[in-house]
Amino acid sequence: MPPAVQRPPAEILHGDELAELIQSDRDPKPPGWQLSLRAVRRFITGDSATGRPAKLMVPLSLVDRAMVTLASGRGLLLVGEPGTAKSLLSELLAAAISGTSVLTVQGGASTTEDQIKYGWNYALLLNEGPSPRALVPGPILTAMREGRIARFEEITRCPAEVQDSLLSILSERVLMVPELAGDEGVIYANAGFNLIATANTRDRGVNEMSAALKRRFAFETVFPISSLDDELALVTREAQRLLRQSGVSLTPPDDVIEVLVSSFRELRAGLDADGGGMERLSTVLSTAEAVSVAHAVGLRGYYLRGDAGDPGDIVEALLGTAVKDNADDLKKLRRYLEQKVSKRAGTAWRAFYEARHRLPSA
Repeated sequence: MPPAVQRPPAEILHGDELAELIQSDRDPKPPGWQLSLRAVRRFITGDSATGRPAKLMVPLSLVDRAMVTLASGRGLLLVGEPGTAKSLLSELLAAAISGTSVLTVQGGASTTEDQIKYGWNYALLLNEGPSPRALVPGPILTAMREGRIARFEEITRCPAEVQDSLLSILSERVLMVPELAGDEGVIYANAGFNLIATANTRDRGVNEMSAALKRRFAFETVFPISSLDDELALVTREAQRLLRQSGVSLTPPDDVIEVLVSSFRELRAGLDADGGGMERLSTVLSTAEAVSVAHAVGLRGYYLRGDAGDPGDIVEALLGTAVKDNADDLKKLRRYLEQKVSKRAGTAWRAFYEARHRLPSA
């Protein structure tokens, strides 16, 4: 893959590790899987024997249930708040199980059925009529033919009729192409095929799934990271990776990352460090957003001043992350700095408080 690729998929980013696991895996594998369930678990949740860290912080039981669901042939639907790593979990599962995570449909209001199943090369279609050569397979059809895992991001953002086009695929494991005659018009799913979909709990009402489609999925909820230490470790590691990719050799100091993650957790939960109640922001301050802010803090410090970033940079970054379309969030953020952060001890917390003047007038 060219070195300029901004975000390589999991099977490329962790290609060496996957190759080692495939070579050393001696445990039984479900039909069509390139790794056993135990090897997939080690790939996602880390392996203390080899010193490989977990790639995301989710309960081991969640990973186990997800793998068993996929091995059983039932579709898997990951639901949860935005930024809880649903997409990353689906990507890691697809890469480990079938060797590719790019057979993906991005759901949205404009998603059509041919983007999911198949379309046509219209030049060939006009020249020779419907034929296998003129057929342009979509991600789902390709996954069925090759026995791989397909991914459907934000499935509830799609119109209901597009969602229900998956019914026969998930139940009968067959896709019909009416334009093709005979056996060529019937696509059977090979061993290993399955579907992982994601949906945000805040967006599930956009286009509610039909009861028939819900029955074909096993629902698994992905919750925010509960442990502060785990979230700190994840944000630090991912910020380092993104900064290296951006040509930055420095990482924000540990106390700056701690201020960032602690602030996100307090504003997200509506509880301060002492367990007292406080105002929550309307924006979901997820771990993924914290990683983006840590990345921005490092970039700002390195390219504008030549340092690793300071707590004042967090205030600047929060303006584009925490304050989006709700003017009240800016007032809440200012009150948080005045009423909560002002009482916190530590050099980094003091610098964070003293940078409050960078917020525009509410």
